[in-house]
Amino acid sequence: MPIEIVGGMISPFEGPEGGYGARGAARPAFDTEYITRFVRAHEAAGFDTGLVGYGATGYDGFAIASHVLHVTEKFGVLIAHRPGFAQPTLVARKLATRDNHTGGGRVAMHFITGGDEADQHRDGDFVPHDARYRRTAEYMEVIRRTLTADEPFDHEGEFYKFEGAYSVVKPATAAGIPLYFGGASGPALEAGAKNADTYMLWGEPLAPIAERIAQIREVSAKYGRSPRFSISLRPILGQTEDEAWARAQEIGDRTEERVQGRDFSDPGVRRNESSVGAARLRAFAAEGDVLDERLWMRVARLTGAGGNSTALVGTAEQVADALLAYIQLGISTVLIRGFDPLGDAIDYGRELIPRLREATKDFEPHKELALP
Repeated sequence: MPIEIVGGMISPFEGPEGGYGARGAARPAFDTEYITRFVRAHEAAGFDTGLVGYGATGYDGFAIASHVLHVTEKFGVLIAHRPGFAQPTLVARKLATRDNHTGGGRVAMHFITGGDEADQHRDGDFVPHDARYRRTAEYMEVIRRTLTADEPFDHEGEFYKFEGAYSVVKPATAAGIPLYFGGASGPALEAGAKNADTYMLWGEPLAPIAERIAQIREVSAKYGRSPRFSISLRPILGQTEDEAWARAQEIGDRTEERVQGRDFSDPGVRRNESSVGAARLRAFAAEGDVLDERLWMRVARLTGAGGNSTALVGTAEQVADALLAYIQLGISTVLIRGFDPLGDAIDYGRELIPRLREATKDFEPHKELALP
């Protein structure tokens, strides 16, 4: 089973962060042609799948995903989805329909429960943090049952009640619709360990990642499950190591200028004020801008760890070796996106992705990787 390489974030807005946060005249134009160029470049570079993002002020991910599937040959979509706003039975049917449209195996869903209270409130969700994860667990359970049940079923839980729920459309292949999940709190651990096919982790240092994988595996075993693991990082490449670090310095300086005047140590300013994962990244960033030789934390420190904000810096060979160290721990999906999303994706396809493919061609989860 080869590793999976995910790119993104797929967005109709050209720019470093996909247009999120821009308002008024600063808001970029919705550009369908940019989506097409972006995902075709990813497919040509050797990515398997692209992440379609989610935010309470953003675009409709299902519509974006449909376009992506239409303009690519084999490229898949990982649709980020926040439970609580659409019934899980409906979402299951939407997923199965898109899966059948494309022959199967190109559609997956990533459940983001939400650690940004302001973003939750924009769409009218005032359910507290821990309860949201219980809701996500129930949501994923209902989706999986809807996708697999041969007969109508009833369900009554803490958040949802259905009578005679059923979908006549099922996934196109026996592989079904893979369910991805992320979260670092105690309630998140239970929800993901019980329901996720792939548990997604942010880019922390190697030792804490090893600890988290062991913890998740221990809880998953209680439910007779063994999920795969993903890590999200932002490679910064150069022809030489010095060139890569110089580029990182430029990215850090631009980020510092962009966030100037905002103190992300203040919970009133932080985006992810209830996110345990973001709090973990902030704690690691406080230890220094560079950890594990080339894990670069400066952007995480400057932005209050607003999402996927840690980077690996070096030549393609050095960054590939750093990613392989994570794979050696049990990671089988790598989500990599650059600070220049389109240009970096093309660059990754020249050497970084081929190196990863060659080194992991005989990879199997839970087996020791024979590193070159």
